[in-house]
Amino acid sequence: MSRKVVSIVAMMVLMVSMLSMFAAAEYPEKAVQFIVPWSPGGGSDTLMRIVAKHAEKYLGVPVPVINKPGVSGTVGLRELKNKPGNGYTIGQIHEGLLAAYHVGITDLNWDDFIPVAAMTSSPQFLAVRKDAPYDTVEELAEYAKNNPGEISVGVTLKGIPHIWAAIFEKALDTKFKYVSYEGTGERVQALAGGFIDIAMIDYASGNQFVENGDFKFIAFASEERSEKMPDIPTLREKGYDMIWTVQRGIVLPKGTPENIVKTLEEALKKTANDPAYIEAVEKTGSEVQFRGHEDYKAYLEKLDADIASVAEEIK
Repeated sequence: MSRKVVSIVAMMVLMVSMLSMFAAAEYPEKAVQFIVPWSPGGGSDTLMRIVAKHAEKYLGVPVPVINKPGVSGTVGLRELKNKPGNGYTIGQIHEGLLAAYHVGITDLNWDDFIPVAAMTSSPQFLAVRKDAPYDTVEELAEYAKNNPGEISVGVTLKGIPHIWAAIFEKALDTKFKYVSYEGTGERVQALAGGFIDIAMIDYASGNQFVENGDFKFIAFASEERSEKMPDIPTLREKGYDMIWTVQRGIVLPKGTPENIVKTLEEALKKTANDPAYIEAVEKTGSEVQFRGHEDYKAYLEKLDADIASVAEEIK
């Protein structure tokens, strides 16, 4: 190959590289479409519309939300996966996607996308019926080991509450009796009525019942104690390294340039620190818990391994 041809090729490579860098540096130049793979009015839709509204301030462009519900959230996510990796279509996932993958509902999983940032969290308390013969995690663990198959747990079969309970069951080296309910509201009513023994319930759904003495919170399944109920220990403090939360995060199609990922991550971090955003999220009963790209990826990797360890038992 002649020196002239080599020079031309080198110049073309340089030009393509410069154009790519210029495009990334200018991102975003137009609206960023936000696919929320759940129906309007639900928890994901409500919270992600708050994210979109406040992120516009830091991205400098509109972030319209497009609802694409169906098949445990995977209809919208499949559409996202097939979008170009140019940063102009983003999507939302939570723990339910990983559960759906491992129980065979979908072939999509978190690693079919690039995790950018987690934005909100709905951590769960371990709740027990008011007249349960245990008031602490230690007492529950002892009772469960001595009475396998006796403790009834309210879950949504094959859903993330079922996964959480199965992981806890395995950690306690016992067996639970599972009772299925459609959602949190039904589980709360069942526990308050004494029809089940334990359940995983978030603060907003269960606090009033705890105050009324209808059931008890005995542990918090998050990294740190709840600011709302600081006297209740975490499961980690009691020797059980598990987190129960619906943590909603933003993802991009594979192949999106690193510079675009970083730009979006930085805008979302600023959003998460915005007092107006924090106030809006907390009004829904959820919490702001930001995880950047690397932290969110590590969280999803651990969760994926935890779910995989029990998935075969609940299929």
